[in-house]
Amino acid sequence: MVKGWGSLLALVLAGCTAAPAREAASPLPTIVSLNPCTDAILAEVADPAQLLAISHYSQDPAGSSMDLAKARQFGATGGSVEEVLALKPDLVIDGNFTPPATRAALERLGLKLEQIPIAATVPDSMAQVRRLAALAGHPERGEVLVRRIEAALSSSKAPGGTPIPAIVWQGGGIVAGEGTLITALLTHTGFTNAAAARGLAQASHLPLEAMLARPPRVILAAGNSHGEEDRLLSHPALAGLKGTTRAPLEPALLWCGGPTIPKTLARLADVRRQVQ
Repeated sequence: MVKGWGSLLALVLAGCTAAPAREAASPLPTIVSLNPCTDAILAEVADPAQLLAISHYSQDPAGSSMDLAKARQFGATGGSVEEVLALKPDLVIDGNFTPPATRAALERLGLKLEQIPIAATVPDSMAQVRRLAALAGHPERGEVLVRRIEAALSSSKAPGGTPIPAIVWQGGGIVAGEGTLITALLTHTGFTNAAAARGLAQASHLPLEAMLARPPRVILAAGNSHGEEDRLLSHPALAGLKGTTRAPLEPALLWCGGPTIPKTLARLADVRRQVQ
């Protein structure tokens, strides 16, 4: 009987020592991200040492969807195959618009490419957070971020009543259309996309004259870092729209999901409270 217990104990101890050995044989993957939306998520779910480089867009105030100080803690690439190859990552992550020549070159060089499409809904974005966290080897961190998004959804849910017509007006008069994440967040916080109601699609142009002829209840001006949002909001003709609330919206809140969602929801809920 004692001898049997001794054999069992030896097996248990062998299993305990084998687990670290297996972990040592499978280190966490090193990653290069070529897309600003995946940059922002990976910066939260991967170890800093894993993220060898992010896209140069994330270090540009006009194109970043993450905190610039945080983005500048990482190396960055212009997205060329030569730059990526020099870093020797285990995994390359990009959006779904990777040029065919780049895809072919990465495949030929034996570099694994994961493509993450643009999220059009909150569930899509949460699924991407989980996917990227799993790829980085930290699924638990993905769940932490998902819970933050869920908490933001709960705290920003619109009260009952008629939705408030709003237009997201970007630099050059471009509007946000249906089938986009920003429109989903507008709906959640108690707005309706007045641009879509006019038959305008994503990235359609809405000139000043058309805005003045049929103004919505809310104009969310999302220009660029060169002051376009100020010009959109401060045009003298807009001052005559007494029934329209004009409010700035950071352009960085329009492009990506993941950690951007709580910030966008908070801003939209704040505008809704101002209107009401």
